[in-house]
Amino acid sequence: MGHCSWGRRWHRGAYGYGYGSGRMLTGVAWAVLLLSLWIWGRDGQVPGAVPAPATGDVAAVGRPLGVPLPPSRTPLNSTAAAGTPRRIEIPSLGIEGPIVARGLDAAGAVDPPPYTTPDTVGWYGAGARPGAEGAAILVGHVDTKTEPAVFYGLSSAKPGGKVRVTRADGKTAEFTIDDVQVVERDRFDAKKVYGSHEKSRAELRLITCGGTFDRATQAYTANVVVSAYLTGVS
Repeated sequence: MGHCSWGRRWHRGAYGYGYGSGRMLTGVAWAVLLLSLWIWGRDGQVPGAVPAPATGDVAAVGRPLGVPLPPSRTPLNSTAAAGTPRRIEIPSLGIEGPIVARGLDAAGAVDPPPYTTPDTVGWYGAGARPGAEGAAILVGHVDTKTEPAVFYGLSSAKPGGKVRVTRADGKTAEFTIDDVQVVERDRFDAKKVYGSHEKSRAELRLITCGGTFDRATQAYTANVVVSAYLTGVS
């Protein structure tokens, strides 16, 4: 299972084989979050350090040799309301849009933004806030039945790229991408994907669907998972 958008594919390539039809049930598309949410719910914390990506289970861009990455910044201390994310920008990918808090649907999965707002990113509001310690989860559709959506270009992310998240307190938390993976749906390990890569660090996970579109199951075969960590605040 994996995060996925539904509807027809817009192009041939990394995401699919042209147009597909129909929509997949929300509970199936987003149920991959359920395991990690259950883990968090046990102690209110994001899981700890994650081992290196397993070979064979993922296709990873990872961190190419020779790409210098800045040091991490101390996580922000803020009240819950102050840390609420409002907007995201990824300048190198031309991605920008509002962020809204989302909860769980009737199936126990994270409820994504509706298709009427395809340029909106969903943030799991019961988890970490962007800029605070832990791994904050941001999810977005790659497309709808009729058009590309907010995370359509996410698979082109590269280590060293910047992600800016504007918060309710007026601060903009700047994150640096340090890992990009395409995780096969059938081998999705929620604890590894959502766990913090380094203890006491503020991190982001940006997630959309990837792989190819399986017309038989009306689902995508993988997830694009972009990881980033806090490197600046303005």
